[in-house]
Amino acid sequence: MSTVRRPDHHRSERHGGHRSARPAHSTGLRHVLTHLITPLLMCIGMGLAYLGAFANPAPHDLPVAIVGSGRSAQLLAQSINDRAHGDLEVRTVGNRAAAVEQLKHEDIFGAYVIDARAQGATARDARSDGAGSRGARAHGAGAHGARAHDAGAHGARGASADAVGGAAAAAAGSARPAPELLVATAGSDTSASVVQKIFTPLAAQQGAPLKVTDVAPTAEDDPTGQGVFFLLVAISIGSYASVAVIGGAGAGLPLRLRAALAIGTSFVVSLIGAAFAGPVFHLVDHGLWGVWGMAWLYSAGILLIGTGLHTFLKRWTTLGVMALFVMLNFTSSGGIFRPEMQNGFFAALHSFWNGAGFVEGTRSHVYFDGYGLSGHLWTLVWWLVVGVLTVGAAALAEKRRRAAEAETAANAVAVAAAAVAATVPPRQPRGVEDEDLEEELEEAVGV
Repeated sequence: MSTVRRPDHHRSERHGGHRSARPAHSTGLRHVLTHLITPLLMCIGMGLAYLGAFANPAPHDLPVAIVGSGRSAQLLAQSINDRAHGDLEVRTVGNRAAAVEQLKHEDIFGAYVIDARAQGATARDARSDGAGSRGARAHGAGAHGARAHDAGAHGARGASADAVGGAAAAAAGSARPAPELLVATAGSDTSASVVQKIFTPLAAQQGAPLKVTDVAPTAEDDPTGQGVFFLLVAISIGSYASVAVIGGAGAGLPLRLRAALAIGTSFVVSLIGAAFAGPVFHLVDHGLWGVWGMAWLYSAGILLIGTGLHTFLKRWTTLGVMALFVMLNFTSSGGIFRPEMQNGFFAALHSFWNGAGFVEGTRSHVYFDGYGLSGHLWTLVWWLVVGVLTVGAAALAEKRRRAAEAETAANAVAVAAAAVAATVPPRQPRGVEDEDLEEELEEAVGV
């Protein structure tokens, strides 16, 4: 019985097909691996930024105050400074009203009143009528204060190893104190919580519960004050994601038209942000138009910078704007932890980055009567100026690129024309020899 064998040419075709498929797969795999670099770099960048900024928050020279003008207040402030090892920057403030003012100016983030009743009595005495009687009472109080000062100093020298508790007890005297902690959660809820954890044990050592008073509370529907940070996140994503659309889908449009699209998109994004802040989630209870204006400045800066960078970065633009406006921006904005709770790198960025300008500007406008608002507005304006300059640089680069491409195309046409001219001989004019040849052909065909 004979065996039927497959022709060799079928086998060769099959192996040839496999050989041609392998290079195609290899090329496709390299293409995928090359594009995977971007998300992997995003992963690394986000991990370094977020964990570096938020993983281990700790106070660094966090400014707080002890309310009081006597030696006991100074001793308490000094003892806390010595025990804090640079974590706190403790100062003394003469009275409760001055402490409240410094809290509302964000010069301090907590003020410990050793005895709130004594502060209240001092304030009432200051408002009493009769200059003579005030002088007499001041003289009597001075004598009593001198005796209390001697007792306080003696108590501080004879205190146990806990210097903070000893100084507080000496300041309180024989009467049971009424300690009070002043905070401003609108400035930073996390900083207020840290301050409260620091001073609660101190009040316990005084033998009295700590009364916490919030002198700058947040809006009722934003109890932690972090809604402003998440508003920043929404506006940022709407802005830098639009950069990819304008740069990619609009790559064939003139740059001036792309810049106009960026400005228009920022207007829409800022309106969406204002809607979230006001009627949708009630993050702010007043000053909504001011919040919208800062949202527009912030969004326009991002969109113009991203639109300009797309000319230079091309497919790396997404990674670039994420590094600028997510990795470095969210972490340094102060929306979760203020710079006093972060390391030096992110604390330094907070002083000039655009996210910090928006968050701190919104806080200043809504909760702190506009104190320091102009500085935050200038931060946003300067980032907008950077965006305009970036678009200008991109316009110059694209103009030079177009000129170079036109010159290259003209040179290519000239070379092609020269090559054609060199290979095709020129047509000769009709002469006598051509006429003789024509007559011979006519005779040959019998014409």
